[in-house]
Amino acid sequence: MGGGSWATAIAKMVLGNEDSINWFIRRDDRIAEFKRLGHNPSYLTGVDFDINRINFSSNINDVVEESDVLVFAIPSPYLKPHLKRLRGKLKEKFVVSAIKGVIPDDNILISEYFKRHFGVADENMAVIAGPCHAEEIALQRISYLTIGCADKEKALRFGSKLARPYVKTTVSDDVVGIEYSSVLKNVYAIAAGICNGLKYGDNFQAVLMSNAAVEMTNFINHVSPRARNISESVYMGDLLVTGYSQFSRNRIFGTMVGKGYSVKAAQLEMEMVAEGYYGTKCMKEINRTQHVNMPILDAVYNMLYEKISPTIEIKLLTDSMR
Repeated sequence: MGGGSWATAIAKMVLGNEDSINWFIRRDDRIAEFKRLGHNPSYLTGVDFDINRINFSSNINDVVEESDVLVFAIPSPYLKPHLKRLRGKLKEKFVVSAIKGVIPDDNILISEYFKRHFGVADENMAVIAGPCHAEEIALQRISYLTIGCADKEKALRFGSKLARPYVKTTVSDDVVGIEYSSVLKNVYAIAAGICNGLKYGDNFQAVLMSNAAVEMTNFINHVSPRARNISESVYMGDLLVTGYSQFSRNRIFGTMVGKGYSVKAAQLEMEMVAEGYYGTKCMKEINRTQHVNMPILDAVYNMLYEKISPTIEIKLLTDSMR
């Protein structure tokens, strides 16, 4: 479900293990171009597909009806409008979220939204996470994914559909922790990008990421207390790659803001969704009821939504770090 870079990378992985897939892309003109070119016309254009093995449709209901496993890779701000078109039930489906965001306005995790509004059971709800940029999947660079699900056996079965010689998969039952870390690492990557745009060096970037790891750990352990090792790649690895990688759209977005672009101008120039922009507001509102000390989240919110100067806000942030 979805026509972006991450959806395209996932489709390529699955087609390495399955004969065919159903693929929902909302625009018929994009589907026509995809069929004509043999690759996604807008994202990961260097990844070729055998289009005879893909059943394209712009009708979400047809795709849902004909599929047992549904992988949603639609940016979080656009998920609800697509789901409002659904007529069929999802209770008997295995639903997978590849979305590293929160439902805007509702301020709930993607998995929670599917459970509350569509009756998807815990054992039929999974998430894909880990330090894995779509662009590096396209280049077949070694990558690691974690499938989070309450039912680890189902997670293992689904993980086998993504495994490739260059993609290693593992499983976890910490769905809530994985989802929150996936949201927060985007926020921290924006902070890293802003600091990059302001010409802060590697020394400070390391301190920023260290403090971000502590902040993320404190929040996750507060809202979902359980045994977890935050150093595992699904948490720490994803935080680091999103904060440092040239492929991180959240870091790119933050860098533009740090260089003086307005939020609107940065969004328009990127032509891609930086999930962290929406995640920042959602997490700020969620934390108003949780009361966890989160100075980096607060700083990013102030810069993006309160229009406080990045120069001033980051200087205040540096004084609070150690």
